[in-house]
Amino acid sequence: MPRRCTWASESDPLYVAYHDEEWGVPSHDDRHLFEMLVLEGAQAGLSWSTILRKRENYRKAFAGFDPEAVARFGKRQIERLIGDPGIVRNRAKIEAAIGNARAATEVADEHGTLDTYLWSFVDGSPIRNRWHSLEEIPAETDTSRAMSRELKRRGFRFVGPTICYAFMQAVGMVNDHVTSCFRYRDVSRMT
Repeated sequence: MPRRCTWASESDPLYVAYHDEEWGVPSHDDRHLFEMLVLEGAQAGLSWSTILRKRENYRKAFAGFDPEAVARFGKRQIERLIGDPGIVRNRAKIEAAIGNARAATEVADEHGTLDTYLWSFVDGSPIRNRWHSLEEIPAETDTSRAMSRELKRRGFRFVGPTICYAFMQAVGMVNDHVTSCFRYRDVSRMT
């Protein structure tokens, strides 16, 4: 059995797959980046396992996380989403996701891609930390605070510094696998 980060409970296959295959892998796909922004915001106050179990429903409900399509959602779509038991039915989070899609398309228009803009916070390269235990990993950093401020300035919501740091970890902007985790080296070699 490989050694994993302690948060990746072996009793939950979704957590294990997410940890082993996705978490910390550098992503440069605009749809995936937008998806993770939405999901990290939806997770606020909930467990990540709740979001992972609803992820496929989110993909269907939010047009495959196509920011341009989601940006066109209006009142009818908001009401449909609020009635959808497959997602977190929180009006503020749903409206934030739609507003974030609009902000993401503006960012992409200005910078060429959402990827270019978001990765500029880490100068285009992942930060490779060397944590030995989960307790060492911060909930937020100067970089996540800067990202949060800028995203909020651009109209994004549910993007506080802790959410931004979780997003950065998820999409590989930072490698926060502990050094004893079997994924640490693999992810460290990715750019």
